[in-house]
Amino acid sequence: MIALKIEDLKHFTGQLFAGEAFDHWQVRDVSVVTFNTFTIDGRIRPAYYSEEERREQEIGAYSLWSSLRPFCYSLIRGKRLPESFRITLQLAPDQTEDFLKNSGIGFTADQIGSLCLNIRYENRELVCVTGLSMNIFTLDKQAEHAWDEAVRRYFKAKQIPFSEEA
Repeated sequence: MIALKIEDLKHFTGQLFAGEAFDHWQVRDVSVVTFNTFTIDGRIRPAYYSEEERREQEIGAYSLWSSLRPFCYSLIRGKRLPESFRITLQLAPDQTEDFLKNSGIGFTADQIGSLCLNIRYENRELVCVTGLSMNIFTLDKQAEHAWDEAVRRYFKAKQIPFSEEA
């Protein structure tokens, strides 16, 4: 787990709320504090969709950021900055498979619970913290280190400047 302090807040929030940089990530939860606290649970309610819709639209367990981004953007835009926001994103199962193949670590997708990115904005600072949960007990940290490095590379590829916090 690493904490990455975002150096260019405007660029990052532009990528997050107006761009497509995070659209393929799944949303676990969102909390935005402005004049009220707005909370979004990213879990899909399967009964809302028909079996056919879930299959045709490839609807998984969580909403994609691309579908919730407009709602979240509407909460933060305006003349005043939000007091804070917290967004927890995770890789979709197929992306987790790709991560495991590309990283060359010895774990399978069913052993990985989730690969997360926790985005926290407060006091005019934004920090992203990586997170990994395992479905098995292990003292092996190679998956965690590989995930940390993958997020660093992702931010560099998206030209998101950051520094690592101790």
